[in-house]
Amino acid sequence: MHGMDWGFDNTFARELDWLGAPIDPVPVAAPTLLTVNDSLALELGLDPHWLASTDGVAHLAGNAVPEGAQPRAQAYAGHQFGQFSPLLGDGRAHLLGEVVDAHGARRDLGLKGSGRTPFSRGGDGRAALGPVLRELIVSEAMHALGIPTTRVLAAVATGEQILRADGPTPGAVLTRVAASHLRVGTAELVRMRASDAQQLAFADYVRRRHHPQVAEGDHLGLIDAVVEAQAALIARWMSVGFIHGVMNTDNMTLSGETIDYGPCAFLEAHDPNAVFSSIDTMGRYRFGAQPSIAQWNLARYAETLLPLLAPDPSTESDLIEAATERIRAFETRFRGHWLRLHRGKLGLPDALSDSATAALTDDLLAIMIAERLDHTHTFRLLATVLRGADRAVADLVDDSVRWLDWQSRWLADITTDPQSTADAMDRVNPAYLARNHLVEEALAAAATGDLAPTEALLDVLRDPFTVRPGLDRYAAPAPASFTAAYVTFCGT
Repeated sequence: MHGMDWGFDNTFARELDWLGAPIDPVPVAAPTLLTVNDSLALELGLDPHWLASTDGVAHLAGNAVPEGAQPRAQAYAGHQFGQFSPLLGDGRAHLLGEVVDAHGARRDLGLKGSGRTPFSRGGDGRAALGPVLRELIVSEAMHALGIPTTRVLAAVATGEQILRADGPTPGAVLTRVAASHLRVGTAELVRMRASDAQQLAFADYVRRRHHPQVAEGDHLGLIDAVVEAQAALIARWMSVGFIHGVMNTDNMTLSGETIDYGPCAFLEAHDPNAVFSSIDTMGRYRFGAQPSIAQWNLARYAETLLPLLAPDPSTESDLIEAATERIRAFETRFRGHWLRLHRGKLGLPDALSDSATAALTDDLLAIMIAERLDHTHTFRLLATVLRGADRAVADLVDDSVRWLDWQSRWLADITTDPQSTADAMDRVNPAYLARNHLVEEALAAAATGDLAPTEALLDVLRDPFTVRPGLDRYAAPAPASFTAAYVTFCGT
């Protein structure tokens, strides 16, 4: 069962083999293809037609191991809801290896839901169809929005039922593509268990693979680079109203990609306290807390590098201070990205000061909170105001005086032609989003064997900025009754 050259070149297996366990995926009963992401396959140098063949599906299900793959379950630790777990690891995932894509970028290929590993603890190593399709839909939406993310190359139904709390459910396996699967939690495990030489090897591997602009041995520079990547990422999440839902350190990448789409959701009404995850009872990972949680996670990453920064205890306090400064800088870096993104969302000139941009944006968000205005729809409506629909938002709010005061301040700051400004805003403010009710509707249909709603939703989400006729329902906010009661669950 060969038929295709995958082009594997597995640096993780060669250099960091101690950070995991070699183990093959566990075959499934009757794999059938749900979907292949053709354009992503081509980007990776893979043949989408072969992937969709019987042999291809066997490889995507874990029933056959691709030529050149070196399957292993990766080990990592992690702070989960603030509590440290010294050993987590891939309990239902297998890294197959790495391929170099058409742009020269190295990407991990891995299976999720592919069976038990040494890190499974009590789990069955499998994934349910619903969470697999949720990851497909939301990660494709994020990619189309220009947000760094892992992606799904393919999803396969296993022909098996798996048992979950709410009863038996169809099983599935997804093939995930990532810049890498290295996490803050990986670094936490390395600090705790690795030798000095292994710690150095791991830090240098992260540097070479993800942040090659950092000089060899510059561990402060590496902290800086990871902080910058995450500041840019979280600012993008906040700009589109994305809620990750479970920002444990084992779910934060060192590359700066979004990973692990468990109880994720998108805001409807703008609300800093929005929580959709069933397990986040304290609201630790609520929408508005995401920047501060990211900074907390990054501080845990900086701690993992202290043994390398300060092998001589006499220099430790200076180096801790230097590392702390870099973690503090997250706030400034995040704010810079956030302001730049909101300048674009509001059509404001680059020359407008940070303080004026912040005041205008903060005041808008305050009105959106007070009026329960839809996050995505409101930014989109602002462009219609520039096109002459003066009361597009004013007619939706209770306090129209407050709104019109804000609107006149905003219009006074627009310095370019209103039409071209509105067009530029439409290029960064999505019309279509993976709205929670649309995702749930697609997943419910898929559970009955109907993939048409999933395919239709993916088609819309892959071009989120272009309004097309007949797609009004994809742009409309959810019914209030849906959002009030909406809860998401971890895919485990």
